[in-house]
Amino acid sequence: MIFGYKRPIYNDISCEKQLTIKHVLFDKVYEEAHHLPKKRVQLEELLIHLNQGDEIFVENFFILADSTLHLMEILNICEKDDVTIHFIKEGMNSRDVIVATLPEILQHMIEFQADITKHSTLIGMERAKEKGKVIGRPRKADENVKKAILMYHSGDYTLRDIKMETGISKSTLYRYLESEDN
Repeated sequence: MIFGYKRPIYNDISCEKQLTIKHVLFDKVYEEAHHLPKKRVQLEELLIHLNQGDEIFVENFFILADSTLHLMEILNICEKDDVTIHFIKEGMNSRDVIVATLPEILQHMIEFQADITKHSTLIGMERAKEKGKVIGRPRKADENVKKAILMYHSGDYTLRDIKMETGISKSTLYRYLESEDN
């Protein structure tokens, strides 16, 4: 049988960008309802129903696994069951991994790790926002910004003097000056 597997991720919450290949007819596509790494019910369901000779298509490594250890566990399960996993974005399948060159594998692993980091960061930010926490760098106090702008326009102070007096960095000061002009 030919299976597909999808899950919501940071850059494709609706799973619309996954499994868009036209030449494959899936017997069944499993799709997770959430983007969290834990409780991947549909993945477990898929792995339970695999038989020798089955094939799984996923968009990339990160859709299937949340870590390199998780990826290796799934690859080992599928190898024991004689199941082939096709990774569309990487242009390889689980049997090709054996003959891939080290630079090819490393490039795919670097992208995989970057996806893990992006996804984890966005989940963390989402949870923080739900708890009412402010995301990003704290804004400088308005009095300090006004004082820094006045000092800059007076022409009597260097950027170093302004930073020492107000705590406003050169880049922050220029950003405020730029927005003042617009």
